[in-house]
Amino acid sequence: MMADMHDQRGEVRLTGVTRSWGETTALAGVSLTVRAGTFCVLLGPSGCGKTTCLRIVAGLDQANGGRVEIGGRDVTALPPAARGVAMVFQSYALFPHLSVAENIVFGLKARSVAPTERAKRLDRAVEILGIGHLLTRRPGQLSGGQQQRVALGRAIVAEASVCLMDEPLSNLDAQLRAEMRREILALQRRLGMTMLYVTHDQTEAMGMADQVVLLRAGRIEQDAPPAEMYAKPATSFVASFIGTPPMNLLALDGDRIRGTDFIVPGASGLLGIRPEALRVGATGLPARVISAEYLGADTVVACMVGEGRVLARLPGKVDLASGAHIHLSHDRADLHLFDATSGHARPIPF
Repeated sequence: MMADMHDQRGEVRLTGVTRSWGETTALAGVSLTVRAGTFCVLLGPSGCGKTTCLRIVAGLDQANGGRVEIGGRDVTALPPAARGVAMVFQSYALFPHLSVAENIVFGLKARSVAPTERAKRLDRAVEILGIGHLLTRRPGQLSGGQQQRVALGRAIVAEASVCLMDEPLSNLDAQLRAEMRREILALQRRLGMTMLYVTHDQTEAMGMADQVVLLRAGRIEQDAPPAEMYAKPATSFVASFIGTPPMNLLALDGDRIRGTDFIVPGASGLLGIRPEALRVGATGLPARVISAEYLGADTVVACMVGEGRVLARLPGKVDLASGAHIHLSHDRADLHLFDATSGHARPIPF
């Protein structure tokens, strides 16, 4: 049943969706399309509107304007139960008095699914998630990762074409988060469901998504595959949000980096360059070392370049003393330009 979900049943489309409370605007005319069977991440800082967007798709919040379609069907005015979606919450939302098995099939029982069908779907979910040994336990007897798997089991048995996830890994430690990222992505690929996933963690977005929708103050800054968002950020906000560490942005006075004599011919506005595109060389940006943080595979060196702070991600262990004067070289192809006022990307003039 789940293998056929690459048809249009799983497409999610928002057109001009708005949501506000009094003077507060959570979403300002958001339009996006998530293709059936793909993994889309709604990404952004706290308060950007990503969870509101997800809740509007789920039917838990109502938009003030615009349209929501799932599988080509207008669901804008429909209640959650009529939308054909499953949802995994940040809190997991498990019933503490019910066993794992009862938690997983609770929604099916509420919808009067026959006991034989419930048992069949439960067996399938348990096999996929490897939690057969937990079925008689209560949520209070489970680890965070086990609770997460139970919440996923509930989504699997629903056999919905669309699964919505609201920061599902935020309560887990770093190692378990990485493990669960791999499991969730493998699950989505195996079942072929459309996944709409909310997070503020750009590492999750870059590692899991087919499509990233980066939101800021209720508006979409960029909607693109992760590789495109990294290589061609549409705005200086995208450039400063995506990447570990994020892109360096240096103010220009005319075509000169502010506080230096370094000229970028024909440039103006904000100059961007990623930390991993920099290397120590005989020529390049004149820099004064502030600190060097060795991380094992690489060293992140913080420097002052004129009036701006710059991070360079250098391979291996690099010993640079605080206060040392160095040059950071780069390739011209690695430079980005942004308008100083609007923040929009501009073509490089060379």
